[in-house]
Amino acid sequence: MGIGASIFMIVLGAILTFALDFDVAGIDIDVIGWIFMIGGVIGLLFTALIWGPRNRARIVSEPAEYRRVDERTEI
Repeated sequence: MGIGASIFMIVLGAILTFALDFDVAGIDIDVIGWIFMIGGVIGLLFTALIWGPRNRARIVSEPAEYRRVDERTEI
């Protein structure tokens, strides 16, 4: 999950928990909102702490191979 999806889940959970006030039979909208917010925070932490440093570790000191190209001269 990326940073954008995590923030979207946090915002969606906050809207469901704090901004909406309606009832659906058998479903508690507040609990669904809290689940979205917790999932978004966990996804944001995983993205920042676990998968984030892996993208910055690609350092290549030398090219893999050297090529020499000679131009063809026509007589």
